[in-house]
Amino acid sequence: MINGFTLSCPMPPLDFDVITLGHGSGGALTNQLLDSGVFTLLDNEFLHSRHDGAILDLSGKTAFTTDSFVISPIFFPGGNIGDLAVNGTINDLAMCGAKPRYISLGFILEEGLPVEELWEIIYTIKKATENAGVQVVTGDTKVVEKGKGDRIFVNTTGIGTVHPGAEIDAGRVTEGDAVIVSGTIANHGIAIMSQREGLSFETEVQSDTRSLASIIMKLLDEFGPEIHLLRDPTRGGVATVLNEIARQAKVGIEINENNIPIVPQVHGACEMLGLEPLYVANEGIFVGFVDAAHATDVVELLHGLPGSEDACIIGRVVDQHAGQVVMQSAIGGRRIIQMLPGEQLPRIC
Repeated sequence: MINGFTLSCPMPPLDFDVITLGHGSGGALTNQLLDSGVFTLLDNEFLHSRHDGAILDLSGKTAFTTDSFVISPIFFPGGNIGDLAVNGTINDLAMCGAKPRYISLGFILEEGLPVEELWEIIYTIKKATENAGVQVVTGDTKVVEKGKGDRIFVNTTGIGTVHPGAEIDAGRVTEGDAVIVSGTIANHGIAIMSQREGLSFETEVQSDTRSLASIIMKLLDEFGPEIHLLRDPTRGGVATVLNEIARQAKVGIEINENNIPIVPQVHGACEMLGLEPLYVANEGIFVGFVDAAHATDVVELLHGLPGSEDACIIGRVVDQHAGQVVMQSAIGGRRIIQMLPGEQLPRIC
């Protein structure tokens, strides 16, 4: 049991209970740590070489991304920093229209981190990579002195092959495009806040962290070039993504508050905390700009795929107020949804 969460996989017997500076020395303790965790759980032909790099066979257009994860707390309802890191990296590739294939994994561990916490994180990384069909092919581990980190930070790099039907580009966003959200918003941010603030709900709010790769590949198989742009609204939420696209594509965007999917408990928590749900982070949904003639069919396909059952059209691209996002409110008024001026929820991913 760690912080109220039960280990998903039993640990092997070890000679140490916590991470020490010696585990980052590159010597015997480092090898013991890697043998008992990383190499045991993430075993594949690339890691067998125990090399600092990996030789990969790629052809065609290739997508590449890198990210770092510093979330607090590192365990939260619905996941932990491990599957969050994997899913976040996979989703960045998927938003490029790419099928994720390989990732690298870097750990910065704080002296004193309980080994059972690290084991659980690596195990969830194993499950997340297996579910998404990707392999961890190389990585690195460093240890910093107690008080110089926050238990664990994770750095990832991802590589994927671009779907032959993908034409994902902000320059393709045009007047009339439908704006689609693939699921309920703000779940991740409120799950984190519930842990930080000790909030309780009738039904536990869980992070939506998940891989979006299989959903995106099926969309591209079916609709290909009709999918103009994809973005995952992580930090800054849906509002930030829409503002970025409006400015980049030099278009106006109009959305309808009544169409935005949100879980009642999440909506209530946002009201209680004084948060605008559109700015709250997500980790398992995407925003899509789709040719209007195919938008209904896209949503219908999404409704049949696990993880996107609540997908809906929330707005459209217009030829007015270029660079701005305007929302039709639930009570009938209209207001501009501004770019978030600062960090609404720090350390969210």
